[in-house]
Amino acid sequence: MSQTPPPPPSPSKPLKKNFLTSLNGRRHHHPPLPLPLQRRHLRPLLPDPHHPILPPTPSKPSSPPTTLTHSSLWGIPLSPSAADDRTDVLLLKFLRARDFNAQDSLSMLTKSLQWRDSFKADSILSEDIGFKELEGVVAYMSGCDREGHPVCYNAYGVFKEKGVYERVFGDDEKFERFLRWRVQVLERGISLLQFKPGGVNSIIQVTDLKDMPKRELRVASNQILALFQDNYPELVAKTIFINVPWYFSVLYSMFSPFLTQRTKSKFVIAREGCVVETLYKYIRPEYVPVQYGGLSRPGDLQAGPPKSASEFTVKGGEKVNLEIEGIEGGATITWDIVVGGWDLDYGAEYEPSAEDGYTVTIEKTRRISPSDEPVHNSYTSREPGKMVLSIDNTGSRRRKVAAYRYFVRRPSIQKNDV
Repeated sequence: MSQTPPPPPSPSKPLKKNFLTSLNGRRHHHPPLPLPLQRRHLRPLLPDPHHPILPPTPSKPSSPPTTLTHSSLWGIPLSPSAADDRTDVLLLKFLRARDFNAQDSLSMLTKSLQWRDSFKADSILSEDIGFKELEGVVAYMSGCDREGHPVCYNAYGVFKEKGVYERVFGDDEKFERFLRWRVQVLERGISLLQFKPGGVNSIIQVTDLKDMPKRELRVASNQILALFQDNYPELVAKTIFINVPWYFSVLYSMFSPFLTQRTKSKFVIAREGCVVETLYKYIRPEYVPVQYGGLSRPGDLQAGPPKSASEFTVKGGEKVNLEIEGIEGGATITWDIVVGGWDLDYGAEYEPSAEDGYTVTIEKTRRISPSDEPVHNSYTSREPGKMVLSIDNTGSRRRKVAAYRYFVRRPSIQKNDV
């Protein structure tokens, strides 16, 4: 007795593109491939960059062959014959961005190279675009995180002032100029990357949402985001949103269950009041800018790596005395101290070692407001002793993170005339 064979399975319908799949990329993510296996994916499709790219035999008529406009990207050779580990690292970023689909990755790479030609991105670092008033305010590279990733800070609250907004986004020509400036900032960060297996191959983004004019910047921010996604794949290790308004947190909590763990691991949300504690988890205090509760002031990092800070916590209802001992007579001690969210009492005294010595009040105990920057002070001792920095949090029930560091310059030795 014959049996009717079961009908063939119907082809799966493509996923409908929506907001969630845009955030999440594709629903099914293949595990990352070892670097050498990339040659089986994208690199076989990259012949000599001076000849047309001919994909494998397609099932339908192919489009005209494409030619690579560059033999390298960010100084990294794209030729598969180049024995350069950086090529593997770079191509892996394009593969991940397109879910390890070789043809889509190749198309993305080709379009990105074409965009760099038309945008003149390769020479942008040497341009004087202007916007000096935005340097160190709107977007800037500063320091690194605890794993060595360069950190880019973004803050758009300055555009809430109509005059500033009009000067930057008043017309298409101004916006194009701003776009070039913003790409220049990103290219500075990329120039700090190693592109080596196991090396520092991506940056950290810290985005301050405080006072950000949402409606006015919606179109501009969407264009910038699209440009970065299309031409700078997998170059951001983590994005930390700080001073996040309540509605942003609510929206994220609604959509986060639909995101993959890998996608969620790239986002950190910190509401106002939790900024310092969040940043300290990823960035050492000496690299965090002073406006965000750190010890890094403009220009500090130009002189080289900063002196490391000691981190500590101040519990609610607790008073902490930091003692710096072994200071010689005539020595000069300089210190920096900061407590996240301050809103407590601070003071500094110098206690001589001699029993008959008198304690010197260097800074009278005073209330430090949440908006105050770190304390920076110095004192030259007249006799041996110790410095005592007092942090009084007895009026609060909230635990706070803090950091301090100090430098001691020993007294110069003067030789007697012979």
